[in-house]
Amino acid sequence: MPSPETPSASIALFDLDHTLLAGDSNELWLGFLVARGLIDGAAVMARQAHYLADYTAGRLDILTYLEFQLEPLAGRTLESLHPLREAFAATQLAPRIAPGAAPLIAHHRAQGQRCAIVSATHRFLADPSARLLGIDNLICTEAEVVDGCFTGRISGEPCFRERKIDHVRAWLATLGAEPDDALRQAWFYSDSANDLPLLEAVGHPVAVDADIRLSAVAAERDWPRISLGFPPMRFACAPAPCLS
Repeated sequence: MPSPETPSASIALFDLDHTLLAGDSNELWLGFLVARGLIDGAAVMARQAHYLADYTAGRLDILTYLEFQLEPLAGRTLESLHPLREAFAATQLAPRIAPGAAPLIAHHRAQGQRCAIVSATHRFLADPSARLLGIDNLICTEAEVVDGCFTGRISGEPCFRERKIDHVRAWLATLGAEPDDALRQAWFYSDSANDLPLLEAVGHPVAVDADIRLSAVAAERDWPRISLGFPPMRFACAPAPCLS
């Protein structure tokens, strides 16, 4: 968490899956569709497990994975999917918002900082979590829509690894901020070593319920390490003030 003297113009950035959300958005979505008999559960969940193993190992082909994520949406309109997504948000996402997420976000806002989620997940799946968390700024992968329908492809570059920096810099430019200065003042919270490029780019990197690779880097570099997880919310080596 920021110290009291942190400039009020600074920003706080948050990864979503396994950071603010105790789970993976796409895995939860696919499980939800399986439970409703809308997709082939065994085949789809096996593919999901394969992609998550690649993600954990740092070898994920993000474009292929995003195509897989978008398959259930292809050819359908947002309007037609909206009731399904609302049910998904209520039953799968809301119960999995990390208990420590709201206090952490509130702390940064109390310091006058602008909060944003930065996620590789595409907007259709990331937006409900952002709304549940009360965060208006969502920087994420965009799904392509043509004639009102999802195509099953992404629009632009994925918001993943080093490309997260590009997406954040573009967002900062829309605010009229000088990106380099803003990043030097920024906080970024993440669980994954895949986010090391953005963690290294900000002035205040924080490892949250970190994976093995990120835990090792955070320990070596003396980065703050915290947990927002299901109870209790624990803070180890966290910057003051502590929210425990």
